[in-house]
Amino acid sequence: MTEPADSGLQNSAAINLRRLLALRVIVFAGLLLTLWFAVVRLGLSLPLAPPLAVLATMLAISLASLWRLTRPWPVRDAELFVQLLADVTALTVLLYFTGGSTNPFITLYLLPLAITAAALPVRVWWMAGITIACYAALLVWHVPLPHAEHSHDTDFSVHVFGMWLGFVASAALIASFSVRMNATLRARDHMLAELREQALRQERIVAIGTLAAGAAHELGTPLSTMAVLVKDIQPDETVAAGKLEILRAQIARCKEILGSLSAAAGQVRAESGQSRPLNSFLEELVRRWQATRPDINVRTRLAGQGPTPRIVAEQTLAQAITNILNNAADVSPQDVELDGRWTADTLVLEIADRGPGFEPELVHKAGEPFHSTKSEGLGLGLFLAYTTLNRLGGDVRLMNRDGGGVLCRLTLPLAALRVPD
Repeated sequence: MTEPADSGLQNSAAINLRRLLALRVIVFAGLLLTLWFAVVRLGLSLPLAPPLAVLATMLAISLASLWRLTRPWPVRDAELFVQLLADVTALTVLLYFTGGSTNPFITLYLLPLAITAAALPVRVWWMAGITIACYAALLVWHVPLPHAEHSHDTDFSVHVFGMWLGFVASAALIASFSVRMNATLRARDHMLAELREQALRQERIVAIGTLAAGAAHELGTPLSTMAVLVKDIQPDETVAAGKLEILRAQIARCKEILGSLSAAAGQVRAESGQSRPLNSFLEELVRRWQATRPDINVRTRLAGQGPTPRIVAEQTLAQAITNILNNAADVSPQDVELDGRWTADTLVLEIADRGPGFEPELVHKAGEPFHSTKSEGLGLGLFLAYTTLNRLGGDVRLMNRDGGGVLCRLTLPLAALRVPD
């Protein structure tokens, strides 16, 4: 039976229910044909009303189930199990009126058991117990099969042939369901692999966007410094050597920022970066930042517990920390504190200033894009820090300090950046 075109969009229970309905049609159509053959060709006197009523009921359930599959309601595993119980019940009733355990088609009990084992493994022992109980009950309670209008040898031959036919039908249906289920699992695994690959591509795009936005935000500091210096330079005046040196340093910083963006564009994920000890990464970051803000008074304390972990120097993480340092330096140039602590699993960075702090009602808006407490700020620094830390599994918290100022605490699990030993 051909799978529907949209089966890839359905959950596994819905796909298995559709297949179960197809198998149900085959099985009960075969049983109806066998019943006709036994009555018409073999001349057996069997009660027809109960078996026909069961087959009609299962047909109605199947049609209702097909309509149900067209509805947007998700198919649950419990629903599939109830459908299998309905098949077991119908089969038990049919076997009761046609010889019970002596009916050669008793092996059809293996079909719902095999389907449950493949599709609902957590319920397989329930189905095993139910089918065993039904089989045991049919050993005692059933309507015996009448003898055919032939010899005893003919009866036995027909019984043996029926056992063979029942085994063939059970084996073929179980094999068919297993093959289709394996195909579904392979298709689902392939789909999941494609989704993971797509997520990785999207993560790369997000990281590149974060890098670009961080570089643009980081360029604001040297450009602002150059704008202030150029504003004071008159066309007919000689430029002081000190100002020229500062301009050269700021231009070099701009080139460095753009160069780091170009270098990182093709390797934005942490796996592609350079492996470094955590303390070396932080010390180099602070040194480079202080080179661009030489007028800032910053007190740095870096200490960890145990051996220093090695991490991959993530460019976006360096940008996030630099942005927060710049925010602190802008509001409190004479008093910036950087306190870094780490263990084998976690890095905690606390960047504190003595600026005006946040209004209580504005603390919850910190980190939103285009929301800044500075008159000329765009609010991108904190937003990029929040985005980067969240992407790496970390967290950013802001709190007002006693005596004025803001404490920004960055907590970062090192699992995303750690280099395996």
